[in-house]
Amino acid sequence: MNKELRRVSAAVLIMFLALFGSSTMIQVVQADTLQADDRNVRTLYDSYSAERGPILVDGVPVAQSMPVDSPYKFLRQYPQPDLYAHVTGYFTLNQGNSGVEGALNDYLSGTANEQFLDNITSVFTGQTPKGASVELTIDPVVQQAAWDALGDNSGAVVALDPKTGAILAMVSKKSYDPNLLASHNTRDVIAQYDALLNDPAAPLQNRAISGDLYHPGSVFKVLVAAAAIDSGKLAADSQIPNPPTLTLPGTSSVVRNSGDSNCGGAETVSVTDALRLSCNVAFAQIGQTIGAETLSDYAEAFGFGDSLDIPMSTTPSQYPMPDDEPELMLSSFGQASTRVTPLQMAMVSAAVGNGGTLMTPTLVESITAPDLTELQGPQVEVYNEPISPETAEAVKQMMVAAVSDGVSNNARISGVEVAGKTGTAENAVGEPYTLWFTGFAPASDPEVAVAVVVEDRGGRGQNAYGNTVAAPIARQVIEAVLSR
Repeated sequence: MNKELRRVSAAVLIMFLALFGSSTMIQVVQADTLQADDRNVRTLYDSYSAERGPILVDGVPVAQSMPVDSPYKFLRQYPQPDLYAHVTGYFTLNQGNSGVEGALNDYLSGTANEQFLDNITSVFTGQTPKGASVELTIDPVVQQAAWDALGDNSGAVVALDPKTGAILAMVSKKSYDPNLLASHNTRDVIAQYDALLNDPAAPLQNRAISGDLYHPGSVFKVLVAAAAIDSGKLAADSQIPNPPTLTLPGTSSVVRNSGDSNCGGAETVSVTDALRLSCNVAFAQIGQTIGAETLSDYAEAFGFGDSLDIPMSTTPSQYPMPDDEPELMLSSFGQASTRVTPLQMAMVSAAVGNGGTLMTPTLVESITAPDLTELQGPQVEVYNEPISPETAEAVKQMMVAAVSDGVSNNARISGVEVAGKTGTAENAVGEPYTLWFTGFAPASDPEVAVAVVVEDRGGRGQNAYGNTVAAPIARQVIEAVLSR
């Protein structure tokens, strides 16, 4: 009898321990994961029963919750929808969230761990629970300038503070109206989402940080020049053979300079002038001199291959190890398998402008609880130091020359020394080029680093280049920052 009791007791104890362990796992270890799961309907309803916190730009809501006569109590509204759509993202009824709405959902809904005591207090006081407010680093004047300058083009603009990593503007076009996805009618939301998803213009795609990556073309030469000098394999005044064309080793493929330029016409060209005049032939040889492994290492140091949380996740830019020497040479002026986001190219310029120190990009200035307690302040962090200050100074002077007396001259601003580089990237045969500009200003003490990408050659046929389309857009963004 005692033996049977012991067996039963042991079985009960085992079941109790199993139940205790699973409960602990669910309530403690997996709590955050389960709470963030889009299938958690209880969390969804709780998020609507509370007043979701606003997303602010310079203290003004660009996303806010308004009371409605509905079981859901609040409806999300976006006062300037198209302008901030790819920053705020959308908040939907059980159909997922995006942008800051999705990345900081726990703070905005009031369910973050830091807000636990506030939620307990609201239960006892009978107050309606509220989410935290999120203040963004976006400057409204710069954001509007970027939006206006990009015009009807498909593409993106990113502007950073090189010293802090704060994102001052992030525009992606084509855009959309997130109010269409904020409805409490699930059928309407799904219909609107499907329409946006099937739109050939891909308005849901945040071209600034994710989606289909771009060939960088000649803006990648900034990174290659930095790698060449920092690795000690070349100097700014090193002379490179300068034929008008170059046949890639072991192939019949011929490299030409943009517009079939002879890049000064001399037998050799310095690294500085190769960047100033954007010589593809010279940079193919510069990449050959650097070598695939070294170039790959520097690309990684600048952030290639990494997904950043700004707070939404970014698509990693790509510099795959070239398979052979011809691919290495093509990749050295931003072709072959090299693919980037505009954010990545803004980061490259920001690092050069900031003396070789690359700061971590961020959209979040602060997160504040309803009682005005600061839950998170500015996150100013060094991401990496990809190049030395001496290299940064040398590359900066090259970029200044490219704007003042080179092929990037449409970024000039009277009375301001601008450092920059344009690009006209080739795509598949028969497809329009992708147009670029990246740079920073003022060159001596940068307040902004910017990257601009324009798809489909800006709709201007075969007569448009980075300098004619992307550089003027960047100039307007830089002017907006400097005139604040």
